Amino acid sequence: MLLAGTALAALVLVRERSLEEAAAAPTRHVPLLVRHPEARRPEAPHIDLRRWHRVYRFASRYRISPDLAGTIHDAAVAEGIEPELAFRVVDVESEFNPRAISPVGAVGLTQLMPATARHFVPGVTRKQLYDPHLNARVGFRYLRGLIKEYKSVRLALLVYNRGPVAVQAALDSGQDPANGYERVVMGSYRGRGLLD
Repeated sequence: MLLAGTALAALVLVRERSLEEAAAAPTRHVPLLVRHPEARRPEAPHIDLRRWHRVYRFASRYRISPDLAGTIHDAAVAEGIEPELAFRVVDVESEFNPRAISPVGAVGLTQLMPATARHFVPGVTRKQLYDPHLNARVGFRYLRGLIKEYKSVRLALLVYNRGPVAVQAALDSGQDPANGYERVVMGSYRGRGLLD
């Protein structure tokens, strides 16, 4: 129990930063933790404990560090994405490798193209997108926008993977834009994708 109390105390010492602050920060790693919406009342430490239980469950399931699991979980919650979907996307996109680079130039945990990221964080550099905190926040913000726009997790995932032009061209010609990506990511997932 002492360990859980220590972890909670350490959590209180970390300051929150906006996406813009994270992008403008020096390239050294500075943690970006976002309080879970349920953790509004400081007198309710059991809520933070529930968050840690979820984080450790994801860390165990995907065999990643609790720190990385916390980064992904907190970014998903902050951007309004169900953590279950967020972990599935990161698993398929980068296999949880913050330094992953795709053959077409997408980088980081969520495999963002720098041009796409700049729509959300003007001036962000490729190098900055290797920061797992920033990458996850921007990637999940982009995914949230797609889910809201297309009103379908399946279509949003296809646009995230293939791009809006390819998906729209397939839809306009009466074809199914599926390429298998959405099936791999979703598996048995049946959520709405969004927290609200």
